[in-house]
Amino acid sequence: MRILVVEDDADLGDAILRRLRREGHGVDWQRDGQSADEVLRYQSYELVVLDIGLPRKDGFSILRGLRQRGDRTPVLMLTARSQIEDRVDALDVGADDYLSKPFDFREFDARCRALLRRSQGLASGVTTLGGLVFDRAAKSATLEGVPLELPRREYRLLEIFIGNLGKTLSKDDIASQLFDFDDEAGSNAIELYVGRLRRKIGGAVTIRTLRCLGYVAEAHGSNG
Repeated sequence: MRILVVEDDADLGDAILRRLRREGHGVDWQRDGQSADEVLRYQSYELVVLDIGLPRKDGFSILRGLRQRGDRTPVLMLTARSQIEDRVDALDVGADDYLSKPFDFREFDARCRALLRRSQGLASGVTTLGGLVFDRAAKSATLEGVPLELPRREYRLLEIFIGNLGKTLSKDDIASQLFDFDDEAGSNAIELYVGRLRRKIGGAVTIRTLRCLGYVAEAHGSNG
């Protein structure tokens, strides 16, 4: 998924960035509130990890503007403030969840997974499509009980298709979720990853190419 991290603490921001990228997500990092607000006005994300105390514009102001524009992107707020009033304010302004610093990264991972599932309308972390079982928590996929060897980007591509079954995705749609701002994301790279993925998942999920439009994934039997 494409995730925006807004955190001014260099050490924490870098740790979150590396953690999320290791999970296979495309991640952008902004270190001040004003820059983050500007990015959110033109770039879509599946999740925003947003610190409250930021230079130039605080997290509450960013979130308030996001919701006033009708943007329902899930937001996980990070706060060094332990008072109940701050946590209540975060939820009232429109945060979907919050974590108080310092936090355990295992809990951070779990909360991110839950918000990403919710954004895709998925109740469970496990999706079964015919003989294909996709487990987000375990970061694994099996076909007829046999583990699939999926490098990070192929795993992420499969997650994108599973989260958008029946929907037409252009190459730009896929690239925006698969790559970071700094990555080279040519159309040939998308075709290469799609081709590799097709060969590995067999007929459980059919990825059709729509000329001049992109791709659409169709499942044969599903659960979750």
